[in-house]
Amino acid sequence: MNLGFVANLSVLANAAGGNETFLQELGRRWESGQAGMYPIAVCLVVALSIIIERSIVLFGKASINKEGFLRGLKKHIYAGDLDKAINYVAGQKNTPLTNVIKAGLMNVPKGQEEVQAALDEASLRETPRLEARTGYLAMLGNAAMLAGLLGTVNGLITCFEAVANVNPADKATILANGISEAMNCTGFGLLTAIPALIAFSVLMGRTQGLINDINETSVSVLNLIVANRDKFKNLNIPASAHAHAEE
Repeated sequence: MNLGFVANLSVLANAAGGNETFLQELGRRWESGQAGMYPIAVCLVVALSIIIERSIVLFGKASINKEGFLRGLKKHIYAGDLDKAINYVAGQKNTPLTNVIKAGLMNVPKGQEEVQAALDEASLRETPRLEARTGYLAMLGNAAMLAGLLGTVNGLITCFEAVANVNPADKATILANGISEAMNCTGFGLLTAIPALIAFSVLMGRTQGLINDINETSVSVLNLIVANRDKFKNLNIPASAHAHAEE
């Protein structure tokens, strides 16, 4: 048993040593990239911040089971109880979808046109909140690649200057440093750009999915309201709304 404990300690020590070596190697490559690394680092930090914040919103706060939500809402609409329908929506998770549907239900007494207008207005208000900041990821990915390219060009300039103007004894060292700067800037630029662009595609897909859910559910709820308008209790719906619906 003691031998097993010692073996486990050895494994942990080796793992720690491996991590330290990796960090040291990363730091060495960072230094080799010189000034070209700093704009890439800025792009990386900002991109990670956006990815984390947008992931929390799009996959957490703004997410709701659309089918379950609509199934529960249909019961109250079929029963003609608008108050319970509104209370049901208000009791759900606060998301862009529920905010849009609640806005439509609040305007049911005013008629179909007002319901449609309220749904459209709420949708236009909520959509930019879903799309916020995600587009910056594409810009940051491109900026990181261009910053890496700038570092590459700077490293190549250093190499050519070494060939032209430096003493032969120092050429090898300066050439090696210039090539190292060029390659490390390119590598770090790509390591920043690739995750940023992948995250951009994933988050945009999620955003579009949520917007589609809002549009689909809005149309479904509007159709339910129109089809069951005669069941609603204690509503003073204008006659013009009935005439418009019958047309």
